Amino acid sequence: MAESLTSASAAGAGVRAAVRHIGRVLSYVVLLAVAAVIVVPVAYAVLGGFRNAPQLAANPVGLPDPWIWTNYTDSLASADFWVQLRNSVIVAAVSTFVVVLFAALAAFVIARREFPGREIAYILFTLGLLFPATVAILPLLILVRDLGLLDSPLGLALPEAAFGLPLTIIILRPFFRSIPQELEDAATIDGCGSLGFFFRILLPLSRPALVVVASLAVVSSWNQFLLPLVLLSDSQNWTLPLGLTNFSTQYTTDSARILAYTTLALVPALLFYVVAERQLVGGLTAGAVKE
Repeated sequence: MAESLTSASAAGAGVRAAVRHIGRVLSYVVLLAVAAVIVVPVAYAVLGGFRNAPQLAANPVGLPDPWIWTNYTDSLASADFWVQLRNSVIVAAVSTFVVVLFAALAAFVIARREFPGREIAYILFTLGLLFPATVAILPLLILVRDLGLLDSPLGLALPEAAFGLPLTIIILRPFFRSIPQELEDAATIDGCGSLGFFFRILLPLSRPALVVVASLAVVSSWNQFLLPLVLLSDSQNWTLPLGLTNFSTQYTTDSARILAYTTLALVPALLFYVVAERQLVGGLTAGAVKE
């Protein structure tokens, strides 16, 4: 009987080990498939920029032969590209700063202060996720025009920040709630007010979460097309998405040149992710265990 139980236990352990092994293999397969979906289009755009239209037409998935550098050098030599890059950087920086600052202040109050209607205020911010930008385009255009901010980086950055507030508040609230109340009590005893605690203690402790929401804000602003299309008319104020659209219209038949321009437009956002990668992954990992 003992030998039978031992054999059954060993068989069960073997089955469980096999199931775990199959699960790991399936996980790797899924991860590789997801990575391929992300990497292959980027690699195609990068390599396509080193080809010309006849090469792409003859062999769409082939390697450059010969390698053509003029698509990239011509784009980099264009003054319009650098103007659009500057505008995108300014708008993304202002929008990210505004949305992170004001969302952090709102999340701090909602997370750590008791007041009538607190949950209602949080629900209202949550409902902001359901409010599409297309619905507000006409009123937003009139408002920005009346404020004298039409066709300016600030007039674009502020609406982008407004639309980014709901998601940022939702992400920051659990992080702020997780900070022990004892820290705030000790800061209060030492003469530190609410704003002092917020800026000196809460924000430094929530740096991973701030990196996450800042990354989301940068990407959202960088890829924004509808708001710049409506609020910007002067080509000197265009951001990269508008410039790319205009560029692809000019060179409709030259797909390789368009791919090169698209790749260059992606580089700043990729560099940002490389710099912020460690903090971004840390913030996402920490967020997995917050309330």
